[in-house]
Order: sequence, then C-alpha cells, then structure tokens
Amino acid sequence: MTDMRLIVVGAAGRMGRELMRTITETDGASLVGAIERDGAAEIGADAGELAGVGPLGVTVTDDALPVFARADGVIDFTVPAATIAFAELAAQARIAHVVGTTGLSETDGTKLEAAARHAVVIRSGNMSLGVNLLAELTKKVAAALDADFDIEIVEMHHRNKVDAPSGTALMLGEAAATGREVALDQHGVWARHGQTGARKRGDIGFQALRGGTVVGEHTVIFAGPHERIEITHKAEDRGIFARGAVKAALWARGRKPGLYSMADVLGLTD
Repeated sequence: MTDMRLIVVGAAGRMGRELMRTITETDGASLVGAIERDGAAEIGADAGELAGVGPLGVTVTDDALPVFARADGVIDFTVPAATIAFAELAAQARIAHVVGTTGLSETDGTKLEAAARHAVVIRSGNMSLGVNLLAELTKKVAAALDADFDIEIVEMHHRNKVDAPSGTALMLGEAAATGREVALDQHGVWARHGQTGARKRGDIGFQALRGGTVVGEHTVIFAGPHERIEITHKAEDRGIFARGAVKAALWARGRKPGLYSMADVLGLTD
C-alpha cells in the first residue's frame, strides 16, 4: 500500500513542526501539505526546513483547497474557528480529519458531527496513549466508588496556554461523569472563590494551573473518608501527542465516515 498522504495545518507552530517531523519519521506516512494562516511569515518556506529535517519539497501555503484535493488526511491542532473551516474542506474532499484542537464549543462539536457524515473525523482532547488510558481508568474508578468519594481534577500547563480547563481535563471530567452516570454540565465546578459554602455531594471539581514551560500534567483525585486515590499523567515531550495523532490518521485510512475518538483508535471502546 502506498504511503498515506498527510497535511499539517498550523504548520509553523510548535505542534505543527512536531507533527511534520513525526510524519517524516513514520513508516506508511508522507507529508504532502503544510498550511498556515493568511499572511504568515512562513508562507513560501520549505516545510522540512521548518520541521528541522531538511528540505522536503513541500511548500508552506495559505491556499488549502488544492492541497486538500491531493491528500488522504489532515492533522489539525489549531484554533476552533480554523478547525471548523478545515472540517468543511475535509468533508468535501472525503479525507480523514484528526482534530487535536481544544476549546471547541458545543456548537463546534455539532458542526464536526455534521462533517463526520462525509469523512472520518477523529477528535480527542489529548492524543497520547497514557492520557487515554487515564481516562478509561477514571471512568472505571468513578463507577466503582460512590459519591462519598469527591472527584477533583487538577491540571497544569505552560504559561502560554489560552484555554482553561484544558481539553484533557474536560475529557477526564466527562470520563468521571460517565462512570458516575451523571451529566458533567450539571455537576462540574469550574472555579471557587470567596464564601462558596461546603462542597456539594457529587460535584466534579476542576483546577487549572499555568506557569513556566510545563507540557501538561493531569491528576484525578478521588478523596473519600480517611483515604484518597490519585491517578496522574505527566507529559514530558510534545512528541507523544504528535505520535498519537499520526497513529490516529493511519488508523482512519479505509474506515467508514463517522466521529471517532482516540479510545476507538487504541481499542479501548466496548
């Protein structure tokens, strides 16, 4: 089988460069397109030079349509508005769309579902193997323990992260809520300040820390009477997200259109 022809959007960013580098290192994948926003300084540059792997003959462009027409898949860690625009292009071209973008609204999610009627869409708040295993463990522990165990999710990222809580923290919150068979939007507590009163039974709390160059740390705490369970994942290198995203793209090849998650890619779903 020929290599899967992949596009990276947001190619000049830190994650974009990591993705392009990872694609060149992955058997069965090849980089055929690199997209940046209109007017970006990197337009016209060689994608391989940006990624630090030497010339590849792939030019960074802001003209996405012809690039999508010759690709098999696109990997997208951009911003919500751009992701929705790329979802429409991917659906028109019938190519796989791997979405690692965080901060997507409920309306954005509905638009991705619509795109998934025509293309394979894989969406995850985190593409790493470890985090997806953490989510599965969180669901199982939440199901096993009753509401006498309070659930708190603590996450920390670098000072430049713009959304909070992180997409991964929300994914873990959804896993906890699923395990408890409750709705996160009814039980999530997103911040505490001042005279908040006692903690309500069944709440799922979130705390977002920002500072330094932290790639990503997430801890799920189950605090019960006289005992506490903590499950933690620490990301040490952005490469784990890039490798997971490329793995997802390769998994998508030949699949039926639909909305999938990394749990599907890793065989963690029932």
